[in-house]
Amino acid sequence: MGKKTFDVISPVNDHVYVQREYANAQQIQSAFDNARRAFEQWKIRPLEERIALCLRITDYFAANKDAIAQEITWQMGRPIKYSGGEVNGFIERTRAMLHIAPQKLRLIEVPPQTGFKRYIRREPLGAVFSMTPWNYPFLTAVNGVIPALVAGNIVIMKASAQTPLTAERIANAGVAAGLPDGVLQFLHLDHQSTAEILRKAPLNYVGFTGSVAGGRAVEHALAGRFIESGLELGGKDPAYVRADANFEHAVTNLVDGAFFNSGQSCCGIERIYVDQSIFTKFVEAYAAEVKKYVLDDPTNGDTTLGPMVRAEAADFVRAQIREGLKQGARSLIDTRQFLRDQGAYLPPQVLIDVNHSMRVMRDESFGPVVGIMPVKNDAQAIALMNDSAYGLTAAVWTQDVEAAARIGENLHTGTVFMNRCDYLDPYLAWTGVGDSGRGCTLSEIGYERLTRPKSFHLRLTTAG
Repeated sequence: MGKKTFDVISPVNDHVYVQREYANAQQIQSAFDNARRAFEQWKIRPLEERIALCLRITDYFAANKDAIAQEITWQMGRPIKYSGGEVNGFIERTRAMLHIAPQKLRLIEVPPQTGFKRYIRREPLGAVFSMTPWNYPFLTAVNGVIPALVAGNIVIMKASAQTPLTAERIANAGVAAGLPDGVLQFLHLDHQSTAEILRKAPLNYVGFTGSVAGGRAVEHALAGRFIESGLELGGKDPAYVRADANFEHAVTNLVDGAFFNSGQSCCGIERIYVDQSIFTKFVEAYAAEVKKYVLDDPTNGDTTLGPMVRAEAADFVRAQIREGLKQGARSLIDTRQFLRDQGAYLPPQVLIDVNHSMRVMRDESFGPVVGIMPVKNDAQAIALMNDSAYGLTAAVWTQDVEAAARIGENLHTGTVFMNRCDYLDPYLAWTGVGDSGRGCTLSEIGYERLTRPKSFHLRLTTAG
C-alpha cells in the first residue's frame, strides 16, 4: 500500500478541509469478516424489520441536515443554497425505495398444480461493495445501498476520496438507526487496495458510479470472478426543443439542466438541438438567463454557481471550449462579467456554430458549458441525439405527448424525458446504454440486481 493518509482539498479555497487515513490490510480483512458474520443474521430478519431499521436512517439525515449540507459544500463546491436539497433527496429517495420493497421482494407465485407447492423466493446475494462518486455522493449512495440492505444484503461502502465524510455519515446513520454491527460499513481506500478487493475479496455484487475509465478498471479487476456488477458511467445527454414547446419553460429548465452543480451531473444537459424556426430567439433568451448566475464562494448564500470540484477539471473544460472556438464555434457569454475565472472557478459558457466534429459536442464535458445547434425536423434531431457513444438520458421539449413518445422510441438512451431533465425518479429504472454503463438501479427492477431467484418445487405426498 502507498500513502497512509489523504487530504481532501476543498475547491472552495484550495485548502485542506479534512485528512483521513486509508484502511490498512488488517482493517479491510476485519470489515469483510464482520460482514460475513452479520449477513447470516441480517438475511433472516423479517423484511418488515429491515424496512423499519432502514427508515430510521432518514431520521438521522433529517436531524443533521444543516451540518451535512455544509460538508457537501466544503468537500465538492456546490453552493450552500442547494446542498440541503441533496439531503432532502436522500430522504425522499430512501423512502421511495423502501415503499417499493414489499411488493418486489415478496414470494413469486406460479400457476397452481395439484400435488405440488411451487414458488420463487428472492434471496439476498451477500456482500455488496458500493463505490460512490463525489458529485452527488448521497443520492447515488441511495441507489444501491438502501435497496441492498432492505433486500437482506450487507454493504461495504467506498466513497470518493473527494467526499469521504459522506460514507462516514451514512455509516453513522446506520448506527443511529440501530442496524446490527457489520451490516453497513465503510472503508477509505486507495486505488491499489480497491483493485485488490475487487480481485480477491469475498464479494457478491459491485456497484460503481464514476468515469468510463473507472468502469473499465472495475471490469478488468473482476474478470473471471463471475460477480455481478452495476456500472453507472459517463453521459453526453442531449435535449431537443421543438417549435411547439413552451418556450419560457424550455429556456429556464434547460439552463438549470445544463449548469446546476456547475454542470457536474451525470445526466446534466451537455448539448441542445433547437428547431431552426425558433433557434435565434432561443439562444438569445438562453444566454440572457445564463448571465444571471452568480459565480462566487459557495458558502455564500447568494452564490448560485460554485467552483468545479478541482482546478484540473475546470482546465479540461476550458480546453474543450478553446478548441471549439478555434474550430469555428462562437461563444455567447462574456466571461469577464463574472467575479471569478481562475482555478476551479469556471464561468458558464454557451457555444453556437458548433458541430459534432468538436470535442465539446462529442466528448463528456462534465462542466458548465453547453453547445446549441439548429435542426430542421424531428428526424435530424433524432440522428444528432443518437450520434454519441453515451446513452443515459435524453429530453424533448414539446406540448405533443405522442410526438415525444415517438421520438423517444427512436432514441438510444436509458431514460426519455419530456419537458424536464437532469432528474431521477426512484420509481423508474435508472440505466444507460453504450459508454453510459450497464445494469439498473432504482424502481422495482433495481432490486432484481441485488437478489437472486431461488425456486422451490415441493411435491406433496400423503402418509400410508
